[in-house]
Amino acid sequence: MLVVFLGLVVMVLVVFKLYSRVFVPNVKLETAHEIFYIPSGSDFRYVADGLEEMGIFENAKSFEWVAARKGYNENVKPGRYKIRNGLSNNELVNMFRSGNQDPVMVVFNNVRSLNDLSGKVAPYLENDSTQLATYLSNSDLPSKYGFEAATFTSMFIPETYEFFWTTSPEAFADRMKQEHEKFWDGERGRKAKRLEMTREEVVTLASIVDEETLYDDENSRVAGLYLNRLEQGIPLQADPTLKFALGDFSRQRILNEDKEIDSPYNTYKFKGLPPGPISIPSVSAIDGVLDYEKHRYLYMCAKADFSGYHAFARDYSQHLKNARAYQRELNSRRIYK
Repeated sequence: MLVVFLGLVVMVLVVFKLYSRVFVPNVKLETAHEIFYIPSGSDFRYVADGLEEMGIFENAKSFEWVAARKGYNENVKPGRYKIRNGLSNNELVNMFRSGNQDPVMVVFNNVRSLNDLSGKVAPYLENDSTQLATYLSNSDLPSKYGFEAATFTSMFIPETYEFFWTTSPEAFADRMKQEHEKFWDGERGRKAKRLEMTREEVVTLASIVDEETLYDDENSRVAGLYLNRLEQGIPLQADPTLKFALGDFSRQRILNEDKEIDSPYNTYKFKGLPPGPISIPSVSAIDGVLDYEKHRYLYMCAKADFSGYHAFARDYSQHLKNARAYQRELNSRRIYK
């Protein structure tokens, strides 16, 4: 009888030990959670050693034991994982084994080029900016998504997006195309048609508006002015397009010699819109074009008070007065280019 009793006690102890290894909390953190990255191509040793170095376990060996029993040591999946305080080995292994990553919020705005975009997005993803930029600059890529090379940047809408850290450059571009379609599917698409403009033309004009304005409350007025010029066949004469053609957005003053540059983006020489966007415009600038202000302004220049706002004019004589006032202020501040 005693032997049976002792056998039962041993069995209970074994079961309890096994239960503890699997289901009792084994993660002990000083914070609510820690982030752990598993790069693509990592093996189980990388995971086990990395977790142990973090010092999160009550018993590191028990984690390895459970991982082996559940086959995780042969099924490592890359990703960005949120390890919560109080997790058991079973919960931790299940999370890793299923690839249940914690997503990242990818934010990009104030972007002028695909290289600039890559630099802003890459810190959120496993691939570095060079890999992303190389993929996005592939000459065959625009046509894959239905764009020309000059209009390809219009596919990227500045917003906040949820991505997995392991998102590849191709998957990123695919997602941007999906978001582009979603953005234009509905009222925005209908407004563009009422303007008799393609999506790409709206974005191109919005990119000019975005570069012209410092404040969102001026977007629709500036857009209305450029639309008036387009309707009347007057060159846009937009300084930001010259800065784009010159490759220098830092210019504070456009000189007469700059207006002679031979470029399709020279809106002093050529009527109509340039071939494509000069930057990736903000959503507010795009909406400013779609909801443009109806007025009769044809001219504008920066206000002489350097407030960042513009002085608008319906006729050239008034515009000259506004322009001279601004030029005098530039001279007084010794700004010559």
